[in-house]
Amino acid sequence: MPELPEVETVVRSLAPLVGRRIVSAEFRCRRVLRGGDPDQMAACLAGRRIASVRRHGKFILMSLQGGGYLVVHLGMTGRLLLSGDPGRHTHAILSLDRGVLLYDDSRQFGCIQFSQEIPERVLKLGPDALEVPFERFAAALRRRKTRIKALLLDQRFLRGLGNIYADEALFRAGIHPLAVASRVRAGRARRLWGGIHAVLSEAIAAGGSSISDYVDAEGRKGFFQVSHRVYQRAGAPCVTCGTAIRRILVAQRSSHFCPKCQKR
Repeated sequence: MPELPEVETVVRSLAPLVGRRIVSAEFRCRRVLRGGDPDQMAACLAGRRIASVRRHGKFILMSLQGGGYLVVHLGMTGRLLLSGDPGRHTHAILSLDRGVLLYDDSRQFGCIQFSQEIPERVLKLGPDALEVPFERFAAALRRRKTRIKALLLDQRFLRGLGNIYADEALFRAGIHPLAVASRVRAGRARRLWGGIHAVLSEAIAAGGSSISDYVDAEGRKGFFQVSHRVYQRAGAPCVTCGTAIRRILVAQRSSHFCPKCQKR
């Protein structure tokens, strides 16, 4: 699933949309729509100009002049594309005064929603993983007695962080994914906070990680996957000590770590 760096990269590549007018909208699949009739949603969007495009966690928020938001979550395989021809997996087409915006999603796990206000489920997310102050992050860790990897995946704790970058940040901090959050002392908590910021920033600079379907709105792949130190490297030698990277399940998600470098 696209995580914070991938969604941020998509948002930046959608910058040309600002100021453009939506001439018409077509929705071909009800499954990817949330809380709306296709014809009604198309009518709400027709004639509206896009005022801004921004990221909120893993959500993309397009604010419209005169009020309202087009909210997109890419799910596992969703793509927003500024060029190309509609195909069998194209489920939404926004015809603009200049160009077109397509939403493709082969597995249909993503969603599109129009609402007058930012949806409550989006507002309830935790602080942004790139913006949370250390003091707030450390205090929240001390209150939680769950496994640290599971906690980092909880969007109510931090929004935007997912499986790839949780694994990479924990490796940089030297923390085992099964460590209990409340037992992570201040020094290690600061290393984790710093690791989260560092790995997310580096991934954004590299255009994200293209390990499946992810591309930005121009169809460009990211290349941060070549810099992964543990994620999907089970059996490969640790870049620090040479020990074989292990894979376990935490909260029903694959977790990759070095058993020597990462301690509970």
